Amino acid sequence: MYNIETKCVQGGYTPGNGEPRQVPIIQSTTFKYTSSEDMAKLFDLEANGYFYSRLQNPTCDTVAAKICELEGGTAAMLTSSGQAASFFSIFNIAQAGDHIVCCSSIYGGTFNLFNVTMRRMGIDFSFVSPYCTEEELNAAFRPNTKAVFGETVANPALIVLDIEKFAKAAHAHGCPLIIDNTFATPVNCRPFEWGADIVTHSTTKYLDGHGSAVGGCIVDSGRFDWTKYPDKFPGLCTPDESYHGVTYTERFGLGGAYITKATAQLMRDLGSVQSPQSAYLLNLGIESLHLRMQRHCKNAQAVAEYLEGHEKISWVKYCGLKSDRDYELAKKYLPNGSCGVVSFGVKGGRAAAEKFMAGLKIAAIETHVADARSCCLHPASATHRQLSDDELTAAGVTPDLVRFSCGIEDTQDLVADIAQALKNV
Repeated sequence: MYNIETKCVQGGYTPGNGEPRQVPIIQSTTFKYTSSEDMAKLFDLEANGYFYSRLQNPTCDTVAAKICELEGGTAAMLTSSGQAASFFSIFNIAQAGDHIVCCSSIYGGTFNLFNVTMRRMGIDFSFVSPYCTEEELNAAFRPNTKAVFGETVANPALIVLDIEKFAKAAHAHGCPLIIDNTFATPVNCRPFEWGADIVTHSTTKYLDGHGSAVGGCIVDSGRFDWTKYPDKFPGLCTPDESYHGVTYTERFGLGGAYITKATAQLMRDLGSVQSPQSAYLLNLGIESLHLRMQRHCKNAQAVAEYLEGHEKISWVKYCGLKSDRDYELAKKYLPNGSCGVVSFGVKGGRAAAEKFMAGLKIAAIETHVADARSCCLHPASATHRQLSDDELTAAGVTPDLVRFSCGIEDTQDLVADIAQALKNV
């Protein structure tokens, strides 16, 4: 068993004699077979192989295998975006009339996906505070609840989720816990070790790390026993008539049923596939993930400490600060660091926050985060613009909040850039 650093570099792909050392880009939509019988076995899921890149592609599968190895899962799939990963993770086990318990502090785009778009599809959501008591959390469940969803480190509220608390409640009600691990990455937290069952990523962020390709990923731990609740999860435990009557848990076991169904059914019908070129770029990013996360966290810690004592800053949210509400949770779940993102409020509200950002020279204003280059955003005006004031409050987003994503530049240069920008406020 290799350490995480070695897995980042070499996981998922072992070339044979004379084969490419780098993961090859298989830029092809289709694959050749000598007989219809051979292809029929693939369509019947009786043989391994490739027949159409909307379902599976060798490059994408290789990179998914690396992320699966990093997270400690049994199966994984790439998607076209983080939003697609979030959608697939729920829709794979829920349908019209079902219910999901979700942490209220999740990313604004995911909140809108769940609270608006998926409600139109007939799936109901209850949003609970990440700081809710066990009693409040258990009270949110219903007989038709199919899953619990949360983020390891919330974007942009930076709240650290008590994964064990949410896993305990989910399992007590016969539901899997789905964790978006985008901000922490498997380098700093592996949610499966704390009871989570499924992990999602927006690979666009730290895993890629260079703003080069949009993508997502879903990883299954293989530990949740769907067969204990056949009436709750009929899509996994009863024949799928849309795919030759296969029963996924019987054919592929707990380790492969969830991802196989998401591929054979959802990717087949919805086509949210990641391109081989994007997967290739993603793999290049992952190879340096363990090194980059160290610098991201170092820079964020320095920035947070500087801002905490600044007269023009009203508050700072970063779990690496001893004064932070989530400091003890971070020591438990994120002992080696959380992420490179710092959220803070500039005195003077929205106008002051926007003036501060306009004065930055190194960090650019972008609808992006978790990149090698520092960037910043005013979420209330951008990523969370569609939320009401009450929803903003529930998500931990205030009008003065600035989300500052520390890149891997020199630490002193970043702090100096922030200092000069604050002089103009």
